[in-house]
Amino acid sequence: MSCGGGSSHNNSSTSNPGSGSNVQPVAVNSGPAHNYANGLFTNLTVCVPGSSDCQTITGILVDTGSYGLRLLSSAAGGALTLPLPTQTVSSGNSVGECASFVSGYTWGPVKAADITISGENASDVPVQVIDPTFSSVPSGCANSGVPADDTIQKLGANGILGVGPYAQDCGGACTQTGSGNPGLYYGCASGSCQVIAESLTQQVQNPVALFTTDSNGVIIELPALSGSAASMSGSMIFGIGTQANNALGSAAIFPLNSTGEFNTTFKGKTYPAFVDSGSNALFFLDGATTGLTVVAIIRASIAQGQPPIFQRRPRPQAPARPSVSA
Repeated sequence: MSCGGGSSHNNSSTSNPGSGSNVQPVAVNSGPAHNYANGLFTNLTVCVPGSSDCQTITGILVDTGSYGLRLLSSAAGGALTLPLPTQTVSSGNSVGECASFVSGYTWGPVKAADITISGENASDVPVQVIDPTFSSVPSGCANSGVPADDTIQKLGANGILGVGPYAQDCGGACTQTGSGNPGLYYGCASGSCQVIAESLTQQVQNPVALFTTDSNGVIIELPALSGSAASMSGSMIFGIGTQANNALGSAAIFPLNSTGEFNTTFKGKTYPAFVDSGSNALFFLDGATTGLTVVAIIRASIAQGQPPIFQRRPRPQAPARPSVSA
């Protein structure tokens, strides 16, 4: 990822990396529900696969710590009204997904969409539609210990665009049957859902990995700030070293391990870390390790009526993926 450059002033700031088919505007603001702190948002267009029946959706949270597109349905107060086709298994049962984040879960059917972001396109992409009216929430999902993010006030966005370093949101673990399956995907019929094995190609996909070109990573470019700002404009640039505007240059490279984390050092000791644009705060170890005062950020945000903080769920298994530069 690349940060810095541009100009700043007291109320807003912008960064301009130039134009191109691989450049998508992003903005840091309070989101479509006007209650999200430090959210990075963009817009995109989804279409019924192979058709011109399309809808542009704004207020999509850009999340480098998760994988795949999740859209909040109009039934949940979101913007999506497009009749996307639902994925089914061989028995004809509809496929649903329970995606867990640290402070909440999203539940709803897996559907298919053609996705356009800037000049980049991905066809027939499995996406999750967050819809509380879809079947009954399985007990393994409802009893996960975190609340459902099933309204625009709770989610704080019209959807989540997960552009982290993996192509699918689960990987090899969800292709298994039996106890090795972590239980993200379900086959649903007559209001009842059972855990199923989901192939890699049918899992919710990071659309960037499916672009024809510029598919090997993203750059989030934001301007440097000299102080606080009410909003900030920047760019999401697709591809690493594929065009003149995304050359790696002298950027430092942080190799990722099998769980998508890199090493950081604090007081001479190495710890795993990850970059998560979907989280709206900095998370720094714990009070016992650092000696710093611990602030109950999640409780404070809920008390203030803000949506809870998003963080990516640790993957049950991490299959090999293209290299990502930072």
